[in-house]
Amino acid sequence: MNIPPNIIPPSVQALVQNSVQDLASGAANPVIVRFAPSPTGFLHLGNVFSALFTCAHVLGDGGLGDGAEHSGRFILRIEDIDTTRCRPEYEQAIYDDLHWLGLNWEEPVRRQSDHFDVYAGYIDALARRGLVYPCFCTRKDIAQAQNDLRAQGHAAMIGPDGATYPQTCRSLNPADAQNRIARGDAYALRLHVDAALAAVQGIDLGWTDLAQGRQNPLPHIFGDVVLARKDCPTSYHASVVIDDALQGVTLVTRGIDLFMASHLHRLLQTLWGFDAPLYHHHPLLIDPDAKTHPVMSKRHGALCVHELRGAGKTAPQVLKMVADMGRINDPAAKQLSQSSMDDAQIEG
Repeated sequence: MNIPPNIIPPSVQALVQNSVQDLASGAANPVIVRFAPSPTGFLHLGNVFSALFTCAHVLGDGGLGDGAEHSGRFILRIEDIDTTRCRPEYEQAIYDDLHWLGLNWEEPVRRQSDHFDVYAGYIDALARRGLVYPCFCTRKDIAQAQNDLRAQGHAAMIGPDGATYPQTCRSLNPADAQNRIARGDAYALRLHVDAALAAVQGIDLGWTDLAQGRQNPLPHIFGDVVLARKDCPTSYHASVVIDDALQGVTLVTRGIDLFMASHLHRLLQTLWGFDAPLYHHHPLLIDPDAKTHPVMSKRHGALCVHELRGAGKTAPQVLKMVADMGRINDPAAKQLSQSSMDDAQIEG
């Protein structure tokens, strides 16, 4: 991997130093990591921080300063299953901006939209085991069912994505469901989480985050999650688990906002017979000048590499901005990142 070691800011090195040491002493060799952006907009500084964080686990000595090479493989993957929002020009900009910053990766790059048939095959395998069922509820239907539950004095189950699905279509007659699919009704394929948990009974679904240690499993927290839809044969949760396994990823690095998703992913990995990777969730990049939405995101107009390049910034200047804006050892930044994870926790 031909990436200059000095591309990693000291603040990022500090985040991964202990993790790299743990990997060097006990993990599978080589360590395989991936950076997996979605081309729904231009690469912003939070994305750059995540890419650098990922690279730091497999680049040179990982900031250990011991002179040894703890290198591994860095994979770039394009997560473009949302064909309505993903655009070719954003995908090309991802390649251009990362190269401009000094990053490179193995070729060819895996594009998820090229593998819809693969994901459909894995989901069909769950359906043949009775672990998936079709759901015809609209968002309005789901909201009404949740309101009805509250009116009856039952609290709605709250998961990382909000109120979980009230299982309305679990009891549909299979023949009726197939007739509705045949006539063209819109539908989603949902994981029957109770049946799935019964299928893996007795198997340890715990997982390890290099920063937060061993995690007790909470695979039920998303409820009967959507794995595919009529107009898209996969979902984020399904495709990311399948791709990580097929690409041999041994260490999943991503933001703390996806921490809770790892519980569901361990369940899916076990159902499909995949090995469990290690995880390392990083704090979210904080913009100290943003008053309303300090956590970097496309939705809230985070600074983009494309714009900074157009304004005449150099790659070292942009990397310094990422390092300065991270401030990841500041208590305020840590608190903001922790609050983002807390928002994803299941409410009591």
